[in-house]
Amino acid sequence: MCGIVGYIKVNREYITDTSSILPMLKVQEHRGPDDSGIRAFSLINGHSQKLKSDKPDAIGGQFEGLLGFNRLSIMDLSANGHQPMISPDNKVVLAFNGEIYNAFDYKQELEEWGYKFRSSTDTEVVLALYLKYGFEAMLNKLNGMFAIVIADLRTQKLFVARDRFGIKPMYFISNHSTFAFSSELKSFKYLENFSYSLNRDKLDEYLLFRNNLKDTLFKDINSLDPGTYIEYSHQDGLRVRKYFNIDDYVRKSDHHIDLNSSREKLEGWLGDSVQRQLMSDVKLGCQLSGGIDSSLVTWLANNNSNKGNFESVSIVFNDVRFSEEKYIDIVRDQLGIQSHKFVLDSEYYLNHFEQATWHLETPLNHPNTIGIYKLSQRAKEYVTVLLSGEGADEVFGGYGRFYDIYYPFRFKKLMSEFKKNRSNFGGLLDYLSPEMRAVMPTAFMNPTFAKGMFSDFSFDKAVEDRINMYKDLNGSVFDRQVKYEMKTYLPDLLIRQDKMSMAHSIENRVPFLDNDLVKNAFSIPEKYLMIRANNGKQNTEKYLLKKMGENVFGEGFAFRDKMGFGIPIREFFSNKRFMEYLNDKALEGIKTRGLFNHTQVTNWLSKIDRLRFDELEALWVIIAFETWASKYIDNEDWNTSD
Repeated sequence: MCGIVGYIKVNREYITDTSSILPMLKVQEHRGPDDSGIRAFSLINGHSQKLKSDKPDAIGGQFEGLLGFNRLSIMDLSANGHQPMISPDNKVVLAFNGEIYNAFDYKQELEEWGYKFRSSTDTEVVLALYLKYGFEAMLNKLNGMFAIVIADLRTQKLFVARDRFGIKPMYFISNHSTFAFSSELKSFKYLENFSYSLNRDKLDEYLLFRNNLKDTLFKDINSLDPGTYIEYSHQDGLRVRKYFNIDDYVRKSDHHIDLNSSREKLEGWLGDSVQRQLMSDVKLGCQLSGGIDSSLVTWLANNNSNKGNFESVSIVFNDVRFSEEKYIDIVRDQLGIQSHKFVLDSEYYLNHFEQATWHLETPLNHPNTIGIYKLSQRAKEYVTVLLSGEGADEVFGGYGRFYDIYYPFRFKKLMSEFKKNRSNFGGLLDYLSPEMRAVMPTAFMNPTFAKGMFSDFSFDKAVEDRINMYKDLNGSVFDRQVKYEMKTYLPDLLIRQDKMSMAHSIENRVPFLDNDLVKNAFSIPEKYLMIRANNGKQNTEKYLLKKMGENVFGEGFAFRDKMGFGIPIREFFSNKRFMEYLNDKALEGIKTRGLFNHTQVTNWLSKIDRLRFDELEALWVIIAFETWASKYIDNEDWNTSD
């Protein structure tokens, strides 16, 4: 797991030194502290040159592009894995961030083709696959998580790609003088003539959903979509191309297959995925929440590891209402693994609130983000690679909201919507729209609050991109929701995992997002994923996964109510030091910035212990935004020490 930075002068101006790329590389050193490299390249004259990455370096030749890399060594810890990596003929330069779990399946084929490997890295396999098959064909062969940059000096083209589901990040800037790209947004600060500014056009969507589908909250900084790549040349400019679309999957269920056969198949697919993702030359463990998904991954990983040598790391709380510690202990005791549990309290939360924001580079939209930050920080004492259960809920329909969409007109649900929208008849009408029923369950702030907080708020603008996306999806109601969640909600969770783990040089892997597992998941009959029992009174989401869990950990473990990763945010906010921070710094910033209704924020802060849950969520969105804006838009001093 690593970090990539680079840029090319689209006006063909030659770069004379490393004064910009060195700090771009240094500021994301946490992504790869083991090694770094810089290479100058030219699409014009077809040459490249290795440069110093530890101190300023003058560039002697004529080069309009620079590519920098920070390496976290996972496979082949030797210098043979140094990046940027260059082809045997010195004409192709590659930077690769991620892991390719099927890479070595191709090694014999590539050797028979004539390629002579100099390392045992998956990086070099990627390079050889590109040389043999070309860029898009190479991408379609890769089963893993990645961001890839290739400068092909033979064809005078530069490629930048991101994996299918958005596990690894990639951002870019394109203007009249420069095309720049980076694994982290903070690197762009050091580009010549660049400064961060707020993209106000994205505020409506952010307030409602706490994230943005397209672009970022920064003006002129784009996020490369999952499953897409950029092809750049001086002749044709920048072109964005899609190489993978989850909507291409169609559920062709075998209705004659029984439940047990489906469970056995799923167990085999997940087992294969976990086994593939255990490849590592450094110590590996599991991020164990106690939930069904991470518990299954831990069980399968432990089965494929040396007994007594496997470890898990977990976040717990002193407040038992939010802690799944007893389930973590069940997994630990039943599997006989080493378990490390770390308590998240209000003091740690406040002490690392700004630091986690700096690393996430967006507002802390999920309050539990700091929990993952602490888990990764402490995990580094024991392991370098973690497997997590992220992605299972999206692929297998694991959220309760799937039932609200699948069975929308149940009496209890209709009464709930009526009560929630008793003063907003338009909201009740929205619920009657299939598109709105699909889109709005992932909204975080009540639209009425959003309008009261931001006078220019436009509901139509906030939902436009998501409604259009949903309308374009194919399949049943269930499948369309799976695809929608994978395109909208999942990438946000994956970026959170990436940024919080890489802040501490931890690689986080997600077996539920293995290419083959996701594809095979669409062959499972819907009736085994969503079960309605007791005359429709009891709903069980991702039923098949829970049946797997029942076989391993018992019925009570597998079929308990979903808890998620909640945070006692009211109690944290009520901490005396936190209240001082909120009133003295955050509230003052909100007043000065003038974007949001500070009177309402003041009112909420004055009665924090009596706020309704939806008010508390709205308050969180505003506080998180202000903390982010003070760091990036106001360009405060970036103190990255922990």
